[in-house]
Amino acid sequence: MTSSLRWTSTDLEALPDDGKRYEIIDGELFVSKQPHFYHQHVCGKIYRSLENWSDKSKLGQAIIAPGLVFAAGDDLVPDVAWLTKQRLSVALGDDGKLHSAPDLMVEVLSPGPTNLRRDREAKLKLYARRGVLEYWIVDWRAQSIEIYRRLNNNLGLFATLMKGDLLESPLLPGFSEQLHTFFSGVS
Repeated sequence: MTSSLRWTSTDLEALPDDGKRYEIIDGELFVSKQPHFYHQHVCGKIYRSLENWSDKSKLGQAIIAPGLVFAAGDDLVPDVAWLTKQRLSVALGDDGKLHSAPDLMVEVLSPGPTNLRRDREAKLKLYARRGVLEYWIVDWRAQSIEIYRRLNNNLGLFATLMKGDLLESPLLPGFSEQLHTFFSGVS
């Protein structure tokens, strides 16, 4: 008989505060090094665009790198999230972390097969299962964004946008941004 170790939120508390990002998805521990400068640069631009739109629309709030705890075995830190006011009022716990699905999740890819598997497979499945309505996977190297939208209780690939395309979403009425604005300053 084989048994596999399942990590929990309690286990995360015992890990060192060493600048690495520790996340648990379905009980599996994922460890990321400090992100690349351009990774963070793109995260900031996406956050700023969503937050500026939110300030004007008054429909919700964007947050960069929120703590998100779905369950003891699902404890993670997405790059950017956006929530309607209604979802935020339900999701935000007394501990300052989100405990239910944001409307929109954004992950900016980091290099390496483990990171790619985490964002393209593990997080996609988890976000679909937990009720995220839209998921953007951003590749700052290719300067593209894959848009996954909820359809029949799943997140399916809706479109892949490139640097010259316009990003709009029915989730964000009136939001419109040229992709090149997210990638300006990236070389």
